[in-house]
Amino acid sequence: MITFLLLLLLLLLPLFLYIAAPQIRKILSRGVCTSTVQLPGKVAVVTGANTGIGKETAKELAQRGARVYLACRDVLKGELVAKEIQTMTGNKQVLVRKLDLADTKSIRAFAKGFLAEEKHLHILINNAGVMMCPYTKTVDGFEMHMGVNHLGHFLLTHLLLEKLKESAPSRIVNVSSLAHHLGRIHFHDLQGEKFYNAGLAYCHSKLANILFTQELSRRLKGSGITAYSVHPGTVKSELVRHSPFMKWMWWLFSFFIKTPQQGAQTSLYCAITEGLEVLSGHHFRKPSSN
Repeated sequence: MITFLLLLLLLLLPLFLYIAAPQIRKILSRGVCTSTVQLPGKVAVVTGANTGIGKETAKELAQRGARVYLACRDVLKGELVAKEIQTMTGNKQVLVRKLDLADTKSIRAFAKGFLAEEKHLHILINNAGVMMCPYTKTVDGFEMHMGVNHLGHFLLTHLLLEKLKESAPSRIVNVSSLAHHLGRIHFHDLQGEKFYNAGLAYCHSKLANILFTQELSRRLKGSGITAYSVHPGTVKSELVRHSPFMKWMWWLFSFFIKTPQQGAQTSLYCAITEGLEVLSGHHFRKPSSN
């Protein structure tokens, strides 16, 4: 009898999880950005905006009337996404510009073009990233995770900082991860040449995002620029494309993983919610100041 009940339970468990998945996902999504702020006349840059969280973030900013730059490595894919966002929102001010965060020449070219084109910048969302790459280096010789996830955004932010100051009040949002808890900054081996683990390399870069945000906030105090780091949650996106194991795990637990739209909520919250200035430098795991 007990064996029969166990077998019945095992057979019914997938059905139960399928039925319960929407509610479980809702609980795990931990809220939405409820701000009603509109953004006409505001200018925003979102890196990695041709897919996943970046795409959803850009779409929401465009929906609110902002002029949005999709800063992407794949321009053709970016153009398709821009047209999609324009059609969905009715906002034609969605622009695509080339940005390869693994190449400092590309970063400088993007910044130079943007500064020549725009008089203002109110929102910078450093969203793009790589995860669990096999050991490779950027064009400039940096380990790929640290180079793209941190150093590339560090340089981009530095190059756009004066424009952000001129446009104050303005905000910088750095997309990090809960994985930062496993991260360490190994100054004796920043390029991972002595020891390399793809998972830990990602964690190290996400810790760098948070440390960067905290120091940036401290240095910019009184400038009118505020900075925040966010953990978007476990999101179904292309971020795991380099890891067959992670892709399998994402597929196995797909019912419980956030959608990109849900994952974008914390970035949006930090980018547009009024009264958040006093929390500059903080790390957010959900769309809430608590």
